[in-house]
Amino acid sequence: MLLRDFFIHLSENQLLNSTAKKYGLKLGAQSVVAGTNIEETIASIKELNAQNISCTVDNLGEFVSTEEEATKAKEQILAVIEAIHENSVDAHISLKPSQLGLDIDVDFCYDNLYEIVEKAAAYDIFVNFDMEDYGRLQTSFDMVEELSKTFNNVGTVIQSYFYRAKDDIEKFKDYRLRIVKGAYKEPVDVAFQDKLDIDLNFIELIEYHLLHGKFTSIATHDHNVIAHVKRFVADNNIPLDKFEFQMLYGFRTDMQKELAKEGYNFCVYVPFGEDWYGYFMRRLAERPQNLNLVTKQVFTKKTNTVLAVAAGAFVLGRLTKRKK
Repeated sequence: MLLRDFFIHLSENQLLNSTAKKYGLKLGAQSVVAGTNIEETIASIKELNAQNISCTVDNLGEFVSTEEEATKAKEQILAVIEAIHENSVDAHISLKPSQLGLDIDVDFCYDNLYEIVEKAAAYDIFVNFDMEDYGRLQTSFDMVEELSKTFNNVGTVIQSYFYRAKDDIEKFKDYRLRIVKGAYKEPVDVAFQDKLDIDLNFIELIEYHLLHGKFTSIATHDHNVIAHVKRFVADNNIPLDKFEFQMLYGFRTDMQKELAKEGYNFCVYVPFGEDWYGYFMRRLAERPQNLNLVTKQVFTKKTNTVLAVAAGAFVLGRLTKRKK
């Protein structure tokens, strides 16, 4: 848990994010980010589609604090939707409400989301609402429910580390859901702190939605969880078109291809853009073993030098604060 907390703190540090963004994908992050622009990302999606792998596309972005930044993010996502349609690729959208202005003004954020979902619906493209920290959870769920009154191309995420997750998955059982463990630092009064508790709840949520839900996206790199799901769907005669496995771009690529070849629906979470650092640190926070699953080129000698200096300054700053 100490390692997990460390990665979460790194993901929230603006100095590290700006440093990583400044040096960009030259540091080696191209192994976990599909491209810096839409054209590169579409090319990456086509390569995955050729292996019978679908994609969900995330326009990376951290620390959105102005309407101008949120509007820019909205326009970028709209352009991605247009590119998906024009290129006839097998892909849909994943987005974070905070990037569209949730922390600025709820109504402003909802208008941005409505525009995105409306355009995606016109092209029969699904939009998944990624869930963030607990403070944004209920408002995000409320907007998903409100949008679903008008559109049928909206789904969301259930995080297994929350105590409320079982209630949420029952409430949203008629939605397409992605089940994850959770990647933010949450207090003990709202979330499990023990890995075993989180893992057990993760399995329970997956099984519940497979049996009762509309469509289940199982987001994991854990081969033990994947093996469990394979046995569970076989034992319960659950059709393959009722679920998919999901992994992150650049993680366990051999297993991705293998599962697709075995006939399972498989989707890769495809992030793009220069603002990759916070995203990557949260993936390591979710499962520190992920560090061993990424292509070795992610952290080059130059990457380590640049980011280690920033990380060292960050850790030193936190230790200094504790002594005061």
